[in-house]
Amino acid sequence: MRYGFVMAYGDARAAAELAAMAEEHGWDGFFVWESVWGIDAWAMLAAAAMTTERIRLGTMLTPLPRRKPWDVAGQTSTVDNLSNGRVTLAVGLGVAGEERFWLFEDDPGRKVRAELMDDSLAMLQHLWRDQPFEYAGKHYRSKKVADLMPPAPPPPVQQPRIPTWVVGAWPRPKSMRRVALQDGWLPHHAPIVQPGEEPGEWSPELLAEGVAWLREERAAHGLTMDGYDVVAEGTTTADDPKAAETVRPWAEAGATWWIDADWSSMDATEVRANAERRLKAGPPRIA
Repeated sequence: MRYGFVMAYGDARAAAELAAMAEEHGWDGFFVWESVWGIDAWAMLAAAAMTTERIRLGTMLTPLPRRKPWDVAGQTSTVDNLSNGRVTLAVGLGVAGEERFWLFEDDPGRKVRAELMDDSLAMLQHLWRDQPFEYAGKHYRSKKVADLMPPAPPPPVQQPRIPTWVVGAWPRPKSMRRVALQDGWLPHHAPIVQPGEEPGEWSPELLAEGVAWLREERAAHGLTMDGYDVVAEGTTTADDPKAAETVRPWAEAGATWWIDADWSSMDATEVRANAERRLKAGPPRIA
């Protein structure tokens, strides 16, 4: 089990300082929010890369269908090289139905965003290699050019790709099949309910069902669960002596990462103070 922390709000300087604090106090990953219009997440992570040596760095999360895959490839490769191979890319379809996230364009709908996600994930596999390629997808294409000037960004340190975690809606097979072919599952509970039924709460038992499904699906593609990440997210407090007991059921269900995230405030001063207290207390590590 590895332990990550999300900085819910802050700038690049705060990211650099808090990431160093996280590394000092035994955390395994440091993550920042990525907004459609806001402080640049990859500038924050670049700053964090300069103050750390061990901790993994990533977003929580990148709305990949809202981004151009070649831009994401350049940013992630840059930070992966700067950090000597410590980037994790976490991606999802992006928030729907909230005006704050659709100021500049109309939501094309979940189906189109899913198509853009699949195109982007496929293109990233090529964009992260130092080789010319052709690609023809539903929404994106690439011409094969032998020599680019100026050249394409150098490939990331991590090969064949930067580890990519994808939001998967359990128990939706189409969404989960996308997740199975990447490097990690960010669970989203999307139960199929009949009219009048309550969807129920997300639980370790449901996570275990998803992990079992992923194991079978990956095996059908000749893949194992070795090195595959399953992420559980929640909130523990700095002064809770039983914080590890919050994490334990998720680890027993198959989670390989616990991500501590507190989204209750977007005030930079309050977030900074709370983050310092939580980071210094150390991760809720299971004995």
